[in-house]
Amino acid sequence: MNARELLESLNLLDEHERIEAKRGSEVGKSVLETVCAFANEPGLGGGWLLLGVVREELALSPAYEMAGLAQPDKVAADLATQCRDVFNVPVRVGLATEEIDGKVVIVAHVPEAPPHDKPVYFKSRGLPAGALRRVGGTDQHCNEDDLLVLYQGRQHESFDAAIVPDSTLADLAPEALADYRQSRAEVNPDAQELRWSDNELLQALGCVKQQDGQWRPTVAGLLLFGTQQALRRCLPMTRVDYIRVPGREWAPEAGRRFDSIELRDPLLRLIRRAQAAVLDDLPKAFSLAEGDLQRRDTPAIPLSVIREAIVNALMHRNYRSASPLQIIRYSNRIEIRNPGFSLKAREHLGEPGSQQRNPRISAVLYDTRFAETKGSGIRAMRDAMRAAGLTPPLFDSDRGQDLFVARFLFHHFLGPEDLAWLTGFMHLHLSDDDAKALVFVKEAGAIDNGAYRELTGLDTLSASRALARLRDAGLLDQRGRTSGTYYLPTPKLLPPAASAGASALAYDPGALAHNPGALAHNPGALAHNPDALAHKLAGLPLPLQERVRRLGQRAPPAEVEAAIVEILVWRELSVEDLVTVLGRRADTLRTYLGRLVRKGRVRLRHPQQPNHPQQAYRAADA
Repeated sequence: MNARELLESLNLLDEHERIEAKRGSEVGKSVLETVCAFANEPGLGGGWLLLGVVREELALSPAYEMAGLAQPDKVAADLATQCRDVFNVPVRVGLATEEIDGKVVIVAHVPEAPPHDKPVYFKSRGLPAGALRRVGGTDQHCNEDDLLVLYQGRQHESFDAAIVPDSTLADLAPEALADYRQSRAEVNPDAQELRWSDNELLQALGCVKQQDGQWRPTVAGLLLFGTQQALRRCLPMTRVDYIRVPGREWAPEAGRRFDSIELRDPLLRLIRRAQAAVLDDLPKAFSLAEGDLQRRDTPAIPLSVIREAIVNALMHRNYRSASPLQIIRYSNRIEIRNPGFSLKAREHLGEPGSQQRNPRISAVLYDTRFAETKGSGIRAMRDAMRAAGLTPPLFDSDRGQDLFVARFLFHHFLGPEDLAWLTGFMHLHLSDDDAKALVFVKEAGAIDNGAYRELTGLDTLSASRALARLRDAGLLDQRGRTSGTYYLPTPKLLPPAASAGASALAYDPGALAHNPGALAHNPGALAHNPDALAHKLAGLPLPLQERVRRLGQRAPPAEVEAAIVEILVWRELSVEDLVTVLGRRADTLRTYLGRLVRKGRVRLRHPQQPNHPQQAYRAADA
């Protein structure tokens, strides 16, 4: 990217995970910390620094302008020298000097460090204090958990190849092996491995390894062939939770409970059980073709989509995470929330090729045709939803929370009712892409840059321009700021009577702050509800209000932590509520909260389920 492209991206999206702007008159601590974070962040592919830029705050978003550098050659030389000398390994930064409107700026591309060089850290600070990661648009100091993630990249073997402590061959179920043999025989009856003994088969699949002269199951072996008792004992959070929520929002009323089914089985059986649970509960349409004596029931979402989504989730999830895979059934959609962000960038989802987090598990699913073709799952789901006339599926990969979410709406997209509704806006000369976005807002209740890209296939900047046009036309109301921007329908788009009945995939501006594509259901979001916000903060003590008001964006971490604890002494709050109170990004606050939880100063409402949709925090001494 050149300087003009970077500046345009900054003004549309603000600083985000791959772009940072600096005044850059000298190479100081802030510049080098960003270099370190870009070099460390796994799978990011590095990032861009634009030096010689100033930022001014405006009503809806900041504005970036070229300020220029008085001594660009000196700044470039200093940056290259310090990137070579201050870190434990040299970081080779690509540097280019450009002149725009008579002002000289520096474009610096920081490559991602190879796995064997991570973590990159300041030699003078050591570990963990000297290492940083890039989370959203911020540079975060690493803790011990972050270092574990960075060191994992050095391993030649994947996590699913690791031996499970305290497990034996007795923890593997013979019936699960028989299930694999039957599934493999259906694909290829002449497969050579079908003639091998069970132990030979397990060795070939990478499901057992020798340790101290004994064969022991690996993570893949236990997940694929483990007994229910062994799975519960050794890998308790690798289950699937099927959750049935009444209505379109998560627990909109305290008195309304959700139903939940816990599924725990070897993977091949688990896939079938999860698929059956979803299909049995989906609304169905029926048809009676001429000459037929029986009607045909068709699920609201195609069977192939449900199957592919569940297989992808179980195949690519992060099995290190102590969180279950959640399938949440709302009245208007299915959400699959999977621990483990996508190893492929969001803009490349659906393209050929697959990056495997769990290669041994993936190989078994390919061999048994549970997974059809490498790298085609996302594209297959999009094609099937389009062929069924349904709203395109939405996929969100969240690095900060290590989460991947797939959403499938039951709404028939651009049907007769949608087209009739769109005629009311013909005078605005909407493009086809604009029409898709407005129909989506009508059904989902909100839209952001990532959702617009999913619907239209446009790039990030084009999507931002299009959403800004719809905002300027008075159809959308911009909420949030910078990369957390999202849009709600205005009365011009949906009159109050219509919008009252519209769906609300509640948006969380904090969760969106580092990922414009996040469409997160948010039981505590208040930022777009002034009445609820006023009620929520009505009892905030005046001294605490004053402290929060004086807390600047560049406040030392200790001051921010102290303020968070004081607020949580006053009242239990969710991350989203804290975003509203403190005006900071959700990913930043989650980092602070994680640190405070580890220190014992803050406790969780749901300590056994860190990613619980209704998670909230309270001061330990409250």
